[in-house]
Formats: sequence, C-alpha cells, structure tokens
Amino acid sequence: MAGWHHYRFRSSWTFAAPPDAVYAVLERAEEYPAWWPQVRAAEAEGEFSGSLRVRSFLPYDLLLAARATRRDPVARVLEIAMTGDLEGWARWTVRAGARGEGCRALFEQEVELCKPLLRRLGLPCRPFLVLNHALMMRGGQRGLRALLGVGPG
Repeated sequence: MAGWHHYRFRSSWTFAAPPDAVYAVLERAEEYPAWWPQVRAAEAEGEFSGSLRVRSFLPYDLLLAARATRRDPVARVLEIAMTGDLEGWARWTVRAGARGEGCRALFEQEVELCKPLLRRLGLPCRPFLVLNHALMMRGGQRGLRALLGVGPG
C-alpha cells in the first residue's frame, strides 16, 4: 500500500476502567452501534466475520466486510482484515494503565481507499478524510466511556 489512497491511523483512548472490561466490550463488534454513533450497523456473519457500515461527519457510508485475524483475550489484542470500500487491517490493543490504574485502548489501522468516489477525491480531500476519521474516533471514545460509566484513565 502506498500513495494518496493509503492511510495509517492511530488513536489512544484512556479509561478509568479495568482493561478486561474494556476488552470485553471491544470484542463484541456487533454491539458497536449501541455505543458508537458513527458505526451505523454491525452484523456477525459467522463466529469470526461480519459486516460494518460506518459514517462519520462527511456524508458517505463505508461498507466493510471484516474477518478476525487475531483474538487474544490474554494479551487483549483484537485484529481484523477488512475488504470493501476500504481494504487493510485494524487492531485494538488494551493495556493496563500506569500503576495498574485504568487502561489504554490503542487503535491502529492501515487501509487503502477502494470506493471509487473516495479514490477520486483522495488527494484533494485527504485533510477532510483524516479529520473525518478523528471525529469518528472521538465519538467512539465518548460512547465507550458513557457505556462503561467512567471518565478518562
């Protein structure tokens, strides 16, 4: 992957919650729409795959098929491969906070734009697409904090 259609994202969320509790919520992707406003739909399609429809601030939906490539509750790592409007991978890593207080959920993603409209707009709209992703992640962090009933860690 390279060029204007390639994106790498990294977001770190902190919570005043036990890491196992945060991991338990993150591993249930089919429940994301209940707490993450930008995840409009998530459906399981077997034990290790499913589909997602996401939409943040910009007026377009992304349709994705996801397949679990790593699910490690001991290390608290979740990783998927994605195809559809985006192609690539995403990973959650949940770690205990300093001195065992709270936790940090690190989200990493590397994708290539596949949706024709996004590919055409990849260069001129790149700053807006990056901002759109940041707004989506902020919405998810707020939603998860509200679900857990906790503040920042």
